[in-house]
Amino acid sequence: MNLHKMLLARKEAGQPVRVGLIGAGKFGTMFLAQAGTTDGLQVMAIADLDVERARAALRTTGWGDAQFAARSLDEARKGGGTHLTDDAEKLIAADGLDIVIEATGDPKVGIAHCLKAIAQRKHVVMVTVEADVVAGPLLARKAHEAGVVYSLAWGDQPALICEHVDWARACGFKVVAAGKGTRYHPSYHRSSPDTVWEILDKYLKIGDRRSINPKMFNSFIDGSKSGIEMTAVCNATGLVPQANGLGFPPASRFELAEVCKPKSDGGRLDFAGTTEVVSSVDRTERDVPHHIAMGTYVVIEADSDYARRCFREYHMLPDQSGKYASLYRPTHMIGLELGLSVASVALRREPTGCPSGFRADVVACAKRAMRKGEVLDGEGGACVWGKQMPAEASLAQGALPLGLAHKVMLTRDIAEGAIVGWADVQYDAEDSAVRLRREMEAAFARPNLQARAAE
Repeated sequence: MNLHKMLLARKEAGQPVRVGLIGAGKFGTMFLAQAGTTDGLQVMAIADLDVERARAALRTTGWGDAQFAARSLDEARKGGGTHLTDDAEKLIAADGLDIVIEATGDPKVGIAHCLKAIAQRKHVVMVTVEADVVAGPLLARKAHEAGVVYSLAWGDQPALICEHVDWARACGFKVVAAGKGTRYHPSYHRSSPDTVWEILDKYLKIGDRRSINPKMFNSFIDGSKSGIEMTAVCNATGLVPQANGLGFPPASRFELAEVCKPKSDGGRLDFAGTTEVVSSVDRTERDVPHHIAMGTYVVIEADSDYARRCFREYHMLPDQSGKYASLYRPTHMIGLELGLSVASVALRREPTGCPSGFRADVVACAKRAMRKGEVLDGEGGACVWGKQMPAEASLAQGALPLGLAHKVMLTRDIAEGAIVGWADVQYDAEDSAVRLRREMEAAFARPNLQARAAE
């Protein structure tokens, strides 16, 4: 609350929040659609490898050409306009810039941009959640040490779920589960960019297939994106993954408290205090009525008979026992809502979700039997999908992070369903993203955490 009032004050003072956007894809374009009408906010620069794509995004969202005609970053800063460039490093180093929005979608590139922004003492809103789950806890620590804010992106589901968890805890409730909805079936783990159309055509009317990036869409279908996002939630909230990761039980919005409670009380969870993603189709691929495929939720527990009675009286969608209740949001608005992160970070120095520990990981799991010499194609590809698992288990197994499972060659045969490990691939140990990941693994391994706590 009050963020708009604070933005108005910045506008009236002639000191708008100045933002640099890296990546003019779907998320970035949706942000631009609202940024142009947000008081007290200036998109000072946009960096994209294809400047024409950035220009097209602005025109698509209703910007006039004069608004993004600034010939330099300095001209944009002084004149209030927007400068377009293909040089992200130049954007990051710009004088007067408050926040860098990293929205490339590439984990290695996202990590590099984030580190450069932190070095320049710029706040970072990390849209590229794929980068966050590779090294977010360490990036957040480095940002804090530099005196800047590292934040998850509001509008994307992880940040919204973090808000649900914060709401519940601030109200004194125990969080039993938090998560989102998606369209899931066990067979989808084998989906590839070539076969994903068989699934998409069942529920989407796609007139022009060229308008769809099948690899990106496949990452949502094959379970990878769910694993990525719930890993980000765990690392930001303190929730803990289940031993075997996500179960994807089918559930409607009215069944959340019944399904997402511990098995000991008749639910589907291993324990309370975890993440789960509910499916909008059952195991026969029939649609679940009143699903939350685009939504988010939290399940809470009452500590008293009085609170349980209130759950029923106020229709908090309780389970049959009345012990558990749920709150859900039916949808999320992606980049259209990103301005909330920008305002919160710039005006309050408060992130909309931020990793505080390495509790969960999302690792490469073989979609099919693969032979030595094959080259992995990363998130949404034909080789691996992203499985959530506890960080301790990932470290113990030497599991390969999904975000680094791209363009690396197998050094041995891998069975279908097996976790791919660092030892199973040929990788560049000197790659900057690999080095940062290894640094994070060392920094957040349990012995080191215990040593830091004792200091």
